[in-house]
Amino acid sequence: MGQRSAWEVRTAMSPTNPHVAAFAEIFGAPPAGFAVPVDWEAVETWLGTALPADYKAVASAYGPLDIGEHLWLHTPHGSGTFDYGTWAPETRREAPGVLAVGETRRCDTLFWDTTASDDPDQWPVVMHCPDHRDGSRDVWRRFGAPLVPTLARLVAEGLRPVAVRSRVYGELESAAWTPPRRRPEPTARQRAALTSGSGLRTLTALVPPPPAPVLGERGWEWLYDGLGTRLPEEYVRLMETYGAGCWTGWLRFKRPLSEHQYALAPWATWYSGNYVRSRTRFPEFHSLAVWPEPGGFLPFADSIDGDQLCWLTEGDTPEDWPLIVVPRHADEGPPLRGRGLADTLLDWLRGGFATEGLPRLGRDDEDPLDYIGFEPYPVGADGEG
Repeated sequence: MGQRSAWEVRTAMSPTNPHVAAFAEIFGAPPAGFAVPVDWEAVETWLGTALPADYKAVASAYGPLDIGEHLWLHTPHGSGTFDYGTWAPETRREAPGVLAVGETRRCDTLFWDTTASDDPDQWPVVMHCPDHRDGSRDVWRRFGAPLVPTLARLVAEGLRPVAVRSRVYGELESAAWTPPRRRPEPTARQRAALTSGSGLRTLTALVPPPPAPVLGERGWEWLYDGLGTRLPEEYVRLMETYGAGCWTGWLRFKRPLSEHQYALAPWATWYSGNYVRSRTRFPEFHSLAVWPEPGGFLPFADSIDGDQLCWLTEGDTPEDWPLIVVPRHADEGPPLRGRGLADTLLDWLRGGFATEGLPRLGRDDEDPLDYIGFEPYPVGADGEG
């Protein structure tokens, strides 16, 4: 993965490049101005692997594409609603040894099978088809060929031989995309916290908190007055340590001391009202009381899929409140009695606990320290939290 010369870069983008010529024979020559700069050395260093020559040549000449109004061929950039720095590592967790190259409007993902060869140019393309889970078909479709021959096969099967720039990409940057920083190597302290210990102290050892927690512009008494109740001290300590943000790309903690519509108090009020309306229409699916009803649940965090992490306001004080998950796409389960908030997070991050709404995020062959973490919300920014 050494530095390429200017001649090599120009050759890779040239229509005379055999890979570009093969692609152009199917989908047409790249229009003027379609190229998007890519620093392939930086991208390959960040990914930890070289990439196939046909992909780099096509990506350099065409940039990201919408092929046949069905398939997106992604290239390294971060414009519009697409961010390669998030998409590439998240999709890589779908199976051991896969590396994503595109996806379809049916939520299928195209991968290279990097385990098939030490030579990236020999990596065959495979497609993960989630809809096949509903039947007896294999969720993996194996093409047995590199990228450009695979695209040619899809065209032969009916994919329209048209490649255009999709609106999903928005305005593309004129400068080469900069990969995000690689995750630092886990420390011995993190390794130890992954297998032993409990409470907030162990949680901070496992996932170092941000330098300053993002809480909002108000105070705790303001929040308590607005909610009509104090909150568990363990939650306050957790928020004063981490603040608002997203755990492992799944569980989002709201800003507790903000008046923004997605902050804790406004969100809890909105969600609770919505739940009461649903309970009136569908009581068989919505059986819980809602704060400030006696023993009602009070939401304080949610998943990216709309599941709610709540307290069930039972007992003499907030310290007695058990946790409960109100799933979006499943039946409501029992309270998580005997589980504190920090220990619930710890067990979930370690992969030792899962329930509807808090699914197990890793695989048996994965090291949790490769993907668990906490991403704080920006200071003063609107949006989730």
